[in-house]
Amino acid sequence: MVISRRGSGSLTLASGQTLTIHTRTQDEEDLPHATKKTMADHLRKYEMLFTLTPQRMRMIVEAFKETLELGLEKPEQIVPMIPTFVFGWPTGEEQGDYLAVDLGGTNLRVCLVTVQGDGKFEITQSKYRLTEEQKHGSGQELFDFCAECLKTFVDTSLADSGGAATLKDGRKLPLGFTFSYPCTQDRIDQGILIRWTKGFGATNTEGQDVAAMFRSSLEKYQLPVELTALINDTTGTLIASNYVNSQTRIACIFGTGCNAAYMEHVKDIPKIANLGIDESADMAINCEWGAFDSFEHEHLPRTKYDIIVDETSNKPGEQAFEKLISGRYLGEILRLVICELIDEGVLFLGQNTYKLEKPYVFDTAFLSLMESDPTDELLMIIGIFTHFFAVETTLAERQFFRALAKLIGRRAARLSACGIAAIVSKMGYLDEGCSVGADGSLYNKYPGFADRIHEGLVDIFGERGRKIITHHAEDGSGVGSAIIAAMTKKRKEAGLYVNL
Repeated sequence: MVISRRGSGSLTLASGQTLTIHTRTQDEEDLPHATKKTMADHLRKYEMLFTLTPQRMRMIVEAFKETLELGLEKPEQIVPMIPTFVFGWPTGEEQGDYLAVDLGGTNLRVCLVTVQGDGKFEITQSKYRLTEEQKHGSGQELFDFCAECLKTFVDTSLADSGGAATLKDGRKLPLGFTFSYPCTQDRIDQGILIRWTKGFGATNTEGQDVAAMFRSSLEKYQLPVELTALINDTTGTLIASNYVNSQTRIACIFGTGCNAAYMEHVKDIPKIANLGIDESADMAINCEWGAFDSFEHEHLPRTKYDIIVDETSNKPGEQAFEKLISGRYLGEILRLVICELIDEGVLFLGQNTYKLEKPYVFDTAFLSLMESDPTDELLMIIGIFTHFFAVETTLAERQFFRALAKLIGRRAARLSACGIAAIVSKMGYLDEGCSVGADGSLYNKYPGFADRIHEGLVDIFGERGRKIITHHAEDGSGVGSAIIAAMTKKRKEAGLYVNL
């Protein structure tokens, strides 16, 4: 029998079943649990740690603004502020058939987007599963697979949509390629891969022009398409959201990662002054803001739990902002607090808690469920702890867990508001107000996340903060990619294409 350090154990029976054994004293009828008063005392401590005051938020906004400006001024900064070579907003008059290919972390998505003008579009799409072999094999073979899937899609979808005639006269369909991995770009239809992320590791690709590699594959399969634009999904989200709602000025992703894009004046991007681009133009900037306050850790309110998350991550010191607000980490922050209270003898005495001791076992989706539990007895929280972790809880403990989840989720939303406020303040959007297209699992699924962002904006700006409104963003990697392809085609035809 294996006894845990907390006085419990398990015995594997001959049948293969596991019998869990709890150590109890003779006159104990129930397991020892923390009292309501004990949990309330602990909650006050965590409220101090995880609460962001309006004054602290304003200080973070000022530091964030300075970081954004530094990224525009000099290359290779911590927040890189990547120029996308997507110029200006869509007019709303863009029309025609455009293809989009989105190389995601799990699937390859191929879309035919019929842009109808006036903020309207139709989309036909197919998804193709990526294997681990494809993610880690030859880079050129990966792009060959993308081209092969595109050919299958074109051969079936275009014939059905009546688009076959478009291809008979020798013209090519413009293609937007959503490639959301860090790239350096000198123009919109080119991009050098800096490094793979999201579990990819295809060979002979880093340091190469991925657009040229994909073009080679398109030619191999003799596809009647022209790769017009290589884009990041956040940039696509910005353009697609503005196409549908012209008040949109910023796009944000709040999911397993976090990022933002907005439209900057070329004259205010000193690091590209030598390119000779018209200074009256505007260009979309892919902020990659998850890296804010990395390495130095001067501005963000990190607790000891955040520091453990950082130091045990695969990239210690990096992505400091992301580690406080992204869905990948919120559950782990809560788990670390619970483990500390277990070690202090406050929670789950006499119970086997080994299932809670495994890093990242506490999913951020559990925080969503805990916060949205509608029952007086918090039955959903009972279910989470008994089903996934085989521990019993009292009502006082469940109320504490829900309050703790709320503190961590609210801090994430209020820090997200700081990022939005930095762009709003930098660009002077506060007086006229603006819309922010937001996407990602946290924004879409975490209860109250959007409301807490809005509450944070009011705390930063006062009543004027109510003029900054977030809304569900449009599909950036599909529709946004196609609209950028349409905008780029129009610029080329007008002789405005930047070719360095």
